[in-house]
Amino acid sequence: MNLKNLNRKLVVKPGTKVKLPDFDPEDTAGVKDKDEALEVMERNRLKLEKMHTLLAAENKRSVLIVLQGMDTSGKDGTIRHVMNGINPQGCEVTSFKAPSAEELDHDFLWRIHKAVPPKGDIGIFNRSHYEEVLVVRVHNLVPREVWSERYKQINRFEQILSENQVKILKFFLHISKDEQKKRLLERLADPTKNWKMNPQDLKEREFWKDYLEAYEDVLTECSTEWAPWFIIPANKKWFRNLAISQIIIEALESLDMKYPKLSFDPRKIVIR
Repeated sequence: MNLKNLNRKLVVKPGTKVKLPDFDPEDTAGVKDKDEALEVMERNRLKLEKMHTLLAAENKRSVLIVLQGMDTSGKDGTIRHVMNGINPQGCEVTSFKAPSAEELDHDFLWRIHKAVPPKGDIGIFNRSHYEEVLVVRVHNLVPREVWSERYKQINRFEQILSENQVKILKFFLHISKDEQKKRLLERLADPTKNWKMNPQDLKEREFWKDYLEAYEDVLTECSTEWAPWFIIPANKKWFRNLAISQIIIEALESLDMKYPKLSFDPRKIVIR
């Protein structure tokens, strides 16, 4: 299975005007064999486990993974399957809900900056600072002149993180409206998934077109050289997981990490 160009196929090149109807949520980028994809996923899982250890040992940089998408697009599933097996001591997932009263008393990036992973760690944002140009826009929670300025503020914020050795990978999980309906019906039918269902999800579905337009602007305005967006076709869960896994592995390999040099010769250590 040749996955070398997967990164290039799915990345949003800076300056690109994104129109989501041009991207097929069913696409698998030429990958057709699900069983082979699962084998690659397992190899990637083992690679990620080793590279996570190397990231911690080197302790020079951190990795921030941002997951965004419509309800049921698979943010939780991505975390469960792609990050399976890595050391939980060095990986933290932060889910951003509606801001608290304290958070609202600060700038919109305050709570985000606090959750950025320290050197040696991987941080995963399940939703993120981008809610401040998505939900607030769709539901008119702040004026247009406020949220429209946030694209530039977000880009500057992410550039600061990048310049301070935070590797940022942003994934938009792209599903179709029909696929969302299917997944919502599955939640209703399965007693083990009922708890995930929120009637509010159905209300948000009414704003599908508005969210698509908001996401198009996010992907257009905020895919940068230092923090690129990847549009991940996510109707097929196995391909979603494979694509994200492969992109993370390639990003970590590009860091050319090294184990630190020892200040002693381990061959001369005698343990009695």
